[in-house]
Amino acid sequence: VQLQASGGGLMQAGDSLRLSCTASGDTLSTYNMGWWRQAPGKDRQFVSRITWDSENTYYANSVKGRFTISRDNAKNTVYLQMTSLKPEDTAVYYCAASTKYYTGTHNLRDYEYWGQGTQVTVSS
Repeated sequence: VQLQASGGGLMQAGDSLRLSCTASGDTLSTYNMGWWRQAPGKDRQFVSRITWDSENTYYANSVKGRFTISRDNAKNTVYLQMTSLKPEDTAVYYCAASTKYYTGTHNLRDYEYWGQGTQVTVSS
């Protein structure tokens, strides 16, 4: 499956932004999907995850209450709605697909497919 993330941009603190991740080559409906982000000089970190059936969602503490992950399997798209953006949210955001069940920790290695990333920059 090929993933294409989009929707990034230059924002101000407090703004809202919605990222999209669209798949081609396969249906997303059988994959658990995640959003990760990587700031300059830092490791890629988990942001959010949604199960294939939207039954369960998970969030990093740093974004809980501000970000919402959702999916529309009919459109083969996963979304990340981001509100109350902060400068520390500045990063390249990646979507990823996983066939693995959540086991209690969020690992990069659990995701088999990755999109190319979309830049989100938040100024103060």
